[in-house]
Amino acid sequence: MTTTLWIIEHLFVKPTEGSLTDVVITADWRCNGSQDQYSGTCYGSASFQPPSGEFTPYDQLTEAQVLDWCFANGVDQKAIEANVTAQINDQINPPVIAPPLPWVEPVVVDAEAPVVEAPVA
Repeated sequence: MTTTLWIIEHLFVKPTEGSLTDVVITADWRCNGSQDQYSGTCYGSASFQPPSGEFTPYDQLTEAQVLDWCFANGVDQKAIEANVTAQINDQINPPVIAPPLPWVEPVVVDAEAPVVEAPVA
């Protein structure tokens, strides 16, 4: 089963917006997923309108709060997580592979053969 983790990587703020300071206008987010040794990721940005009601000072923001803003402003959490899961599934069961050419003899390396280095000129 795929495990996903959402993170906020950067916040961009307007130093002043009316009487408010450090108003977040954009958040860069990332959704990482993993399953065993496989991983996938999606990232993007979400922009926000200046607050019209309740305002949380910048130093009191939480990552969960900013992620909620992202989800409320067009970031489709289910679709992003489905994309990350599909990336992982494609690594586990590749939809396209590149088998060896049938007319080319495979090269067999003898693990017992000594390695001889060329002299340095």
